[in-house]
Amino acid sequence: MTISNSFGISASALTAQRLRMDIISSNIANAETTRASVVNGEVVPYRRKMVVFTPNESKFSSMLQSQMGSEASKGSGTGVRVKAIKEDSSPLKLVYNPTHPDANSEGYVSMPNVEIAKEMVDMIAASRAYEANVTALNASKSMIMKALEIGK
Repeated sequence: MTISNSFGISASALTAQRLRMDIISSNIANAETTRASVVNGEVVPYRRKMVVFTPNESKFSSMLQSQMGSEASKGSGTGVRVKAIKEDSSPLKLVYNPTHPDANSEGYVSMPNVEIAKEMVDMIAASRAYEANVTALNASKSMIMKALEIGK
């Protein structure tokens, strides 16, 4: 791995964390949405979404060979990517509100499975990860600048 690879690694992490923050924002915005989609003619509440990350190179042997200097596996260890955005399968919350237009015959409304406190914790974690990657990017840039100053 060269020092310039660190830019690509940090950039992929920044992109992934930004998407994670966008999904968390969407979850918060739809925490009360009882009509997110229609399935089989019935309205369905919003379901919490989660981002799944995976490394760009997932084989250990490829990573080991790259670190040992093998030419055959250049490009290993090139950051992270979003594998999927999946819906949380936890049950929807039932809230008793017989006056709600989406209430069932017993007066219960199916509400989204979004917990604001949990989303805020995830948002803070994503924000901190983003900040850490900005710091790593700036450190790489600083090292390259110092290396260029040596040649003066």
